[in-house]
Amino acid sequence: MDFGVVSRVLALLLAVEAGAMVPPLALSAYRGEGDMAAFLFSIALTLLMAAAVYALSPKEGSIRYREGFMIVGIGWILISIFGALPFVLYGTFNSFVDGFFEAASGFSTTGATVLQNIEGQPHGILLWRAMTHWLGGMGILVLVLALLPALGVGGFQIFKTESPGPMPGKLVARVGATARILYTTYLLFTLVQIFALKWVGMSWFDSITHTFATMGTGGFSTKSASVGAFQNAGAEWLISGFMLLASVNFSLYYGLIKMGWRTLVKDSELKLFVAIVALSTLVVTVDVRHLFDSAWEALRTAAFQVASIISTTGFATADYQNWPGLSQGIIFSLIFIGACAGSTGGGIKVIRVAVLFKYMKRSLYKLIHPQAVIPLRVAGSPIPEETVHSILGFLVMYIGVFAVVTLVLLTQGLDLVTSSSAAATSLSNVGPGFGMVGPAFTYTDLTALSKLVLAFAMILGRLELHTMLVMLVPAFWRE
Repeated sequence: MDFGVVSRVLALLLAVEAGAMVPPLALSAYRGEGDMAAFLFSIALTLLMAAAVYALSPKEGSIRYREGFMIVGIGWILISIFGALPFVLYGTFNSFVDGFFEAASGFSTTGATVLQNIEGQPHGILLWRAMTHWLGGMGILVLVLALLPALGVGGFQIFKTESPGPMPGKLVARVGATARILYTTYLLFTLVQIFALKWVGMSWFDSITHTFATMGTGGFSTKSASVGAFQNAGAEWLISGFMLLASVNFSLYYGLIKMGWRTLVKDSELKLFVAIVALSTLVVTVDVRHLFDSAWEALRTAAFQVASIISTTGFATADYQNWPGLSQGIIFSLIFIGACAGSTGGGIKVIRVAVLFKYMKRSLYKLIHPQAVIPLRVAGSPIPEETVHSILGFLVMYIGVFAVVTLVLLTQGLDLVTSSSAAATSLSNVGPGFGMVGPAFTYTDLTALSKLVLAFAMILGRLELHTMLVMLVPAFWRE
């Protein structure tokens, strides 16, 4: 293990995080609000740690598989720790556990919150909450790769480890250029949504913060009642659309520019994703129609909640716990399915669900024809068996971690519905669940242990489990 290169990259990561705190600091200074000192101290402490770690690090080394796993795993814990400083130093939370939970939820784009008086917070704190989503959505280490070409040697190990999905790949030959293409696309969508939300009547501040939360598929709002507080149908439709855009593999947008619409038409994961969204929206709309004054209002509300959950954003315009059982069942299923691979969304991912069903179908067929050789195919191309086994392994790990987290929460006095849904929404990075953690509630009343377990589950889910779990294997630390 080359700890020198690991510590150097982690130092650069902290420096980038310190730089990301400058816009909230500038906003606090402009508005003359009381959180300016908290951001000044947070930036200073983060830079001091970055400088100390970098100065003590050897100047040579390369990033291999183990270094890549360690950089990403430890890096996400570090950014959550230092990202909690503004919350704790300002007094948003009385305990560091709550601050860490909020920061981990933000960077992992989960959107679960322990903050109750959202409207009472200064603008700088609210902007920082939203920015954690935007930075975590595409991956803050991918941003480091985009900004610091010097890390290009071996940087693909970081890119693969942090990127969501079973088969991450480079768009172009150099990983730094790939990172810049992804972030350029991400930034363009962000700018378009900001101006679109302003056009339909939201303030600049609300447009920016809700866009950061949308494109990062996070869900932190500036209102306790989330997007529903604005009572703005145009904003709801826009946010619904952009949540779905953020749920699509971002490499498809690059392919759309290079090769045209056939890139989208040929993508089997996208077609399945669209089918799931359309069918879920239709069924939920019919199921909840009697709760609304018009079919159009029922459609708008159903479409928003379906888009919010499958994209793992977690915004809310209605409390789906008051909906009929069928709609609740669909929402619960979408929590697990999640978005497409290569998007900013979480969950198991649509492509893995598709491969799982193909694998089940093949297993049944082989009971009838044991000697048959049947490769699994996606979009007409065979999937390597190694990838199939990797997907099955991920699903087994997901179920195992889900069960462990649920059992730990049950020891803290929570009921089964709350425990299981909190575990699921944390691992899938959704945020709101059912029971005590439904869309009308926060995670405030949970015990400190519950919050820490869920915070680490959020990071585990964002990094797709194996990145963190592999460091628990003794062989990882042996040469």
